[in-house]
Amino acid sequence: MAETTDWAFPAELQPSANGLRFDLRPVLDAVVSLRSEIPEDAFSAPVLGTERAGSGVVIRDDGLIVTIGYLITEAESIWLTANDGTVVAGHPLAYDAVTGFGLVQPLGRIGAPALARGSSATVTVGDDVIAIGHGGRAHALKAHLIAKREFAGYWEYVLDEALFTSPPHPQWGGAALVGDDGKLLGIGSLLVQEALNGEPIQGNMFVPIDLLEPILDDMLKHGVPTQPPRPWLGMYTAEAEQRLVVSALAAGGPAESAGARLGDIVIEVAGERVSGLADMFRKVWRLGPAGVEVPLTIARDGTLTQLKVRSADRSHFLKKPRLQ
Repeated sequence: MAETTDWAFPAELQPSANGLRFDLRPVLDAVVSLRSEIPEDAFSAPVLGTERAGSGVVIRDDGLIVTIGYLITEAESIWLTANDGTVVAGHPLAYDAVTGFGLVQPLGRIGAPALARGSSATVTVGDDVIAIGHGGRAHALKAHLIAKREFAGYWEYVLDEALFTSPPHPQWGGAALVGDDGKLLGIGSLLVQEALNGEPIQGNMFVPIDLLEPILDDMLKHGVPTQPPRPWLGMYTAEAEQRLVVSALAAGGPAESAGARLGDIVIEVAGERVSGLADMFRKVWRLGPAGVEVPLTIARDGTLTQLKVRSADRSHFLKKPRLQ
């Protein structure tokens, strides 16, 4: 997941300061480079790697940075680089599995300006936006919003309404999505397949920044939001031909321990038929907090099988940040 910086968007795709309602330079400078190193024995290392790179966005005058959480999950070291070349170490303050946000505190003066937070409610499908990675105008892209809709990820993750942009770019992890007022609308997550006018196209999914405000204080005080953790199965499920197929299992996770196998097809949760990935996750989460038993009906080799999965708190499988 290493990031390369020796590239630039063609000039015609970059935002121009002319005609904008805001000063572009400080907005570009609020986005910093983020590189993290993760131990080889970390739980997330086999999937996400031991070297991760992307961007982060300064959101407070004290240098507090919001990024996408997978960049800093189980990180033992983080390095931050500003557009002026300043490099400082960072400490992973918090990660929220529900939204996907991560917070990083620079352990020195990074000197980047803070970017004001806006709201995704101010933009509609078709609006022009700007996606900004670290590196100034060369790494900023004029884009447009192609969808606002539910998103479900195989890693047991659901957003009621995510933001989708085009044209696509593979290096928007932790990048800023900015509206026509120069305020932060979302944080870059991943490259996805999206539909536009009924045709499949690639785009980028951004997590709406609106989801940060309700949990920010708890994340800063406790490292995580204070609501009880959701039940986690460690069962990575994909939608294929209108079926929910187990495509991977977390080693030593609840589902593997309960006897789930690759290729199993999930039919019911607690006796209720599931209609899609998001529906399945929500039915699991409605059963109670982490630790609750989750009854699953699965189809295996043409036969229905009942599994009872003792769910867990996902965070218990992750290495905790070390104080620096």
